[in-house]
Amino acid sequence: MRSHPVRLLIVVIVALIAFQVAFQPIRLNGWTPQVQPPSPRLRLGLDLQGGTRIVLEAQSRPGVEVTADKVDAAMKVIENRIDALGVAEPVLQRQGDNRILVEFPGLQDPQRAKELIGRTALLEFIDTGPQSPPRGAEFATDGKTLKLPSGQSIPLAKKVIVTGANLREASAQFAQDSLRWHVAFKFAGEGAKKFEQHTEKNVGSHLTIALDNRVISAPVIRSKIPGEGVIEGNFTADEARDLAILLRGGALPVPVVPVEERTVGPSLGRDSIDTSIRAGWIAAAMVCLFMTAYYRLPGALAGSALSIYVLLVLALFAAIGATLTLPGIAGLILSLGVAVDANVIIFEKMKEELRLGKSLRASIDAGWRRALSTIVDSNTTTLIGAVVLLWLGSGPIRGFAVTLVVGVLVSIFSALVVTRWLSEFFAESGFAKEIMAIAKLPAARGQSAEAAS
Repeated sequence: MRSHPVRLLIVVIVALIAFQVAFQPIRLNGWTPQVQPPSPRLRLGLDLQGGTRIVLEAQSRPGVEVTADKVDAAMKVIENRIDALGVAEPVLQRQGDNRILVEFPGLQDPQRAKELIGRTALLEFIDTGPQSPPRGAEFATDGKTLKLPSGQSIPLAKKVIVTGANLREASAQFAQDSLRWHVAFKFAGEGAKKFEQHTEKNVGSHLTIALDNRVISAPVIRSKIPGEGVIEGNFTADEARDLAILLRGGALPVPVVPVEERTVGPSLGRDSIDTSIRAGWIAAAMVCLFMTAYYRLPGALAGSALSIYVLLVLALFAAIGATLTLPGIAGLILSLGVAVDANVIIFEKMKEELRLGKSLRASIDAGWRRALSTIVDSNTTTLIGAVVLLWLGSGPIRGFAVTLVVGVLVSIFSALVVTRWLSEFFAESGFAKEIMAIAKLPAARGQSAEAAS
């Protein structure tokens, strides 16, 4: 059939596109293509590229009890802060009733991240009247006294005007006139109205800005401020950016403290990758050798389809930005065997048709048609189990489930489309006898059946 060369060309094009997506050997610089060494474009998890793993524990404080809703809200705040840090593919999940697991793959500064995600970040604008508390002074939790940096405590009522909950935006900026970093902020809604009214009525008084009860600055109100301003405090660039991140992310509803920390070195991750890749190559080679030895040319074609299957899976992972972990690699290797199952079913159906005396073309059609329902049923049960793991599991279990789901879906396409198109092309290209050897027919019968095809 004339369509078979076209189908082979489609298979080749799909394989090349998958290789480009997965390894990007050609990169576009504007409109100019540039050749570069191919390398996998996969996001690696903590166990493969190294990084930091922190377990945070939510703790009660006077007037605030730890509840499931507050822990969920704390997770959302922490997630916003991590996103602002620019960490690629972090892992954030609940552990028990009051713990939160955070993983930072490839993080270069874990101490900064730990300090950033663990701060309550309750920003308060406080009316201190004529008094100007020094930077670093801390309000007591009862809101009646202020502890100075020298250690002395003085009576000072904490009159909160507005809090960070009313902020609409916050950003770190460099002031050209003072050559210093500050944080610009804007209030929204009722917060902006309160801020403007207070500054209009209290010109000449101090508006003290405190973060987690600690004074950042206490500027004098010079005139009415229309719902926006700046926080100054001799910040470095990183301090200003971190403060802006904290303010944009919001305050934690309950305090959290690190109770466990573990760092995975990149060398350990590299060893894991090398071992996993070696195991994958060995598994793929053994599967291909077995298929070729048992099914002859059709088995070799199934091995070729298996190579395209691997390229498609890697390309999908790169395209959707999925994170690959050690359990995910285990799921990928397991799916290699699942991918071959469909070919085994199809080839056995072909053997039955050939032994009944049907032509090669009819046997190929009947083999794939009869195997279809069995393939769909068997892979559906696997998908159900993987979906349950994806739904109820967490962390590494979800990584395993995602890889297995993708692998099973691509394996169905590989068996039903790629292997069949390859078989039909070779059957029409003078290799009919070699394909019919799958049925181990006598030579005379095989030749007659070949002629009938």
